This record gives sequence, structure tokens and C-alpha cells, in this order.
Amino acid sequence: MDDLAYAIQELLFPGVSGLAVTAVYGTGPGMRVEARCTPPAVACPGCEQEAARVHSSYLRFPVDLSAAGRTVTVALRVRRFFCDSVPCPRRTFVEQVPGLTRRHGQVTERLRNTLGVLGLALAGRAGARMAGHLGVPFSRSTLLRRVMDLPDPAATAPRAVGVDDFALRRGHVYGTVVIDADSHQVLDLLPERDADTLIPWLEGHPEIEVICRDRSGAYADAAATAAPQAQQVADRFHLWQNLATATEKTVAAYREHLKTLTLDATAPEPAWETPLPEESADHNGPGHEEKLDEVKEDNPTGKFADRARAHHALVHELLAQGMSLRGIAQHLGWGRHTVQRFARAARWQDMVKGRKPPRRTKLDPFKPYLKHRWTEEQGQVTILDLHREITERGWRGHYSLVRDWIRRALPAYEKAPPPPPTPSVRQVTGLLTRHPGTLTEDDKLLRKAVLARSPELATAADLVSSFAEMLTTLSGTDLPAWINQAAAANLPGISSFATGLNSDYDAVTAGLTTHWNSGPVEGAVNRIKMLKRQMFGRAGFGLLRKRVLLS
Repeated sequence: MDDLAYAIQELLFPGVSGLAVTAVYGTGPGMRVEARCTPPAVACPGCEQEAARVHSSYLRFPVDLSAAGRTVTVALRVRRFFCDSVPCPRRTFVEQVPGLTRRHGQVTERLRNTLGVLGLALAGRAGARMAGHLGVPFSRSTLLRRVMDLPDPAATAPRAVGVDDFALRRGHVYGTVVIDADSHQVLDLLPERDADTLIPWLEGHPEIEVICRDRSGAYADAAATAAPQAQQVADRFHLWQNLATATEKTVAAYREHLKTLTLDATAPEPAWETPLPEESADHNGPGHEEKLDEVKEDNPTGKFADRARAHHALVHELLAQGMSLRGIAQHLGWGRHTVQRFARAARWQDMVKGRKPPRRTKLDPFKPYLKHRWTEEQGQVTILDLHREITERGWRGHYSLVRDWIRRALPAYEKAPPPPPTPSVRQVTGLLTRHPGTLTEDDKLLRKAVLARSPELATAADLVSSFAEMLTTLSGTDLPAWINQAAAANLPGISSFATGLNSDYDAVTAGLTTHWNSGPVEGAVNRIKMLKRQMFGRAGFGLLRKRVLLS
């Protein structure tokens, strides 16, 4: 083999022995590498005795990893040997190149492994798109088959495991995930979540010392049957979740106390008023009404008055800067005569006084009646009622005309503020079970009012707080006293929860005194959900198990 051929071989097939590259050809977007096998003798796969007598040879064309973006096809000449061992059932066999080919394989081993990694990371369709970009276009089905061909990870001997269920089809089909509580690695996925499925797996691992689980009775029975030597630990999150559900039942039982709940009214905002001038304090003098009318005429209000004041000030400001009327019109985009009218007016009030009176409408005959009824009823009558009344008196117009005029011309009466809504059962449950540091000031006031109104809910709040302290400080030794106190309170929900802890007392005590928990299991369940969404629900349990165990 010359130096160039040796360099090409080391570049394309590093670490592969028993192979000699003879030629390399470029064929359009692809590349063809011709090679042959060189060992003088090969071990028979049946009896493992070496054979050197050649029967024949032929070409194989396995596809290899792409090189420089070009598809690589290996034209490999392999030999068929005679097996001269009499006991061997094989008469002939074909040699294989270790690390490069396998029997009936149409791709090289490294391309097969690459496709398996793509399938694990991206599943079918996304993996097929990535494979096309890498120069090895294969279908999604091929990628999934490569994933299924991958071997399971090596078995381990876990000391502590975590067990939880996950949804294969939510609400219908569930499975079980088992993880190593120390390394947080997924050990296995089981197709069911009952005791009969978990028992065989636990029996195959007698070295287990700790089993972290939720409050499920199936997992408790399986652990007691198949692993009696292991300590069962009830997860603290599930304990708190069960307590929150029980607290909600307690609040629902005393919801009548919430209907008559009264909150402390906060101090109203001060009404800031602008004092009147001293000269206007005496309003009983002669000619007072005429002066008020003059003031109203001299200080008109409304949208048109506000617009006239702003435009008048703008025009006179530009005039003071030395701009001409034509320049102001071009600058503002107005008509020249409009600018001229504002410029000639000494006061903006003069622009309003010169405005034409509003035109008459067909609602004018009914306006006195509407104003009288609106003022007389003090907001007790609705606009719809007034529309019906004037319709009986001859009005033939639309309701919207009446509505718009009343809203624009008549004063709006402020309604009395509605009473605060009754807090819901879910809201009060959150006030009792949430950490006090996360409550807002309004939440604290509401919680105080609820506990003051209902002694039963105050007792429930004390029980929840004491259980939370046990849970966060891992002081499970106080559990018997808490159970007796909760049972004696005779509260619906919480008392039943406390009594039920006795049936799982050892696991609950371990959960409230040791550091073991099911947090890593919940993380594994979240990863399973991600893989399920990535596969769009089209793959079966076998492929999901492979991806979870190997990815």
C-alpha cells in the first residue's frame, strides 16, 4: 500500500484493521471508496476455528458516514471461506470487518450507531431531517429501528429507588417509572401501575434498602410483598397535596361561615376641595344669578371649548415667534382662513361665543321629560325604562339616540359600591395552605377575617401550620401528637386525613424524618412527558422505554 492510499485509509477508516483501500472515486454528489479485506485466515462464526481456504469473493456496498458533505459508498470485496471443521454445521461463511460491517448489514457500524444517536435525540421526523442535512438521508422508520436495535443499559444494583406513575394516555393508560434515588438515573419503565407489575421487578433487586413512593396503595403493597427488607418513604410533596385536599373539604363543610363574612373597611380617601375665594363666599347678594350666568358665558366648557383654547394659544404663540399666517397654516396643516380667525380673536372665549347653536333634533320635545324623570328617580330608573316611556308618548327613534344623549347631557349618579364578593372555597383553602410570606396585604386581611368568623377554620389553620412545620423541619417525631390533635378536632377532611395516616404510619414517619423524597422521580416524569410530545403520541411503549433509558 502506497503512502497516499494509507493516508486515505487512516482518514476514512481510523482504527479499522484488516482492510486495504485500493481506490477512491468521486461520482457527482457521492463518493465511492474501493477496498478489500486482507487477513489470510478468518475465524468461523460457528466453531471459531480459523479457515484459510477461499471459496469465492464478491462485492458489498455498505453506506458510510458522509465526507465533506458527500455520500460515501464503500465497494468492499469480501471473501467466502470453507470451514474444514467436521463438527461445525457451517460449510462456508463470509468474512466480516470488525467495527465496519455485520452480517446482512447495508450500512457501516459507525453509521448505524450515528443513526441510533439521532433517533434517540430527535426521534423520527426531526431525526430524518437532520440526517438529510448530514448527507445520510434515511427515513424516520429506519431511525426508529436503529433505536430499537440499541442494547439496554447495563443493569445496576441500586440501594434506594423512587417509584411513581406516569401517563401513557392520560385518564386511560398509566405506567410506572423506577429511578435510582442516588444517581437520579431511570432504571426501568413498566407498562402498568399496579402491584402485579412492580412485584417482579422488585424481586429481581433484593439489594434495595429504601423505596420512595407516593401514597398509592398499589406501590405500598408491592413494596411490602416483594421487598420487606426495604424502608418505605412516603413523599412529602404528596403528603402536603393530600393535606391540601383535606383542607379544601374542611373549608367546603363550613362555607356558610363565609357568606356572612365582614371585612374591616379601609379608611376612605380624603376628598380634596379647592376653597372658594372670599369674595364669592357671599352668594346671597343681589344680582348673584346674573353674575353666575356671566361667569358661565365667559368661561365656556366642553370639548369644543378645550380645543378652541389650545388652538388659540398655539396660533398666538407662533405669531409671537414672527411666523406669518400663511406660514402657520402650512406648518399646522390648517386652512389659512381658520388661522386668520384664531389670530384675529383677542380671547379664545370669543371663538366659542361665535359658534353656531346646535341644531334641533327630533328628541328635543322629549328632553324636558327625560331630564325630569332622570332627576326625580335619582338613578333608580334605567335608560331602557326611559326609552320605553317616551316610546309610549310618541317617540319613534332608536334606543341609541336616547342613550347617547342621556350619557352626554345628564349627570351620572354614582351607585353604591357593591359588597365584597364572598371568598370561594378554593381561595380560602389557598389562604390556609400557602406560606405566610407569599400572602399580600389583602390576603392577610381576608385570612384574619375568615379565622375570626369561623373557629373551626381557625383550628384547621393551626393544624395546617403545625403540619407544615413538621414537614419543613423534618420533625416527624411530633406526628403522633399531631394525629391525636387533628382527630380530636373532629373536622371534616382534616380529621379523616389524620386518621388515614395511621395505616401508612411508618412510611409517613420516614418521609417526615429522612432526606429521601420523590423529587427526582417527578423530574423523570417531566422528561417522559417531553419525549412523548416529541414523538407526537405515535410510538409504542417499547420505543418510549428505549428513549427514556438511553437518552
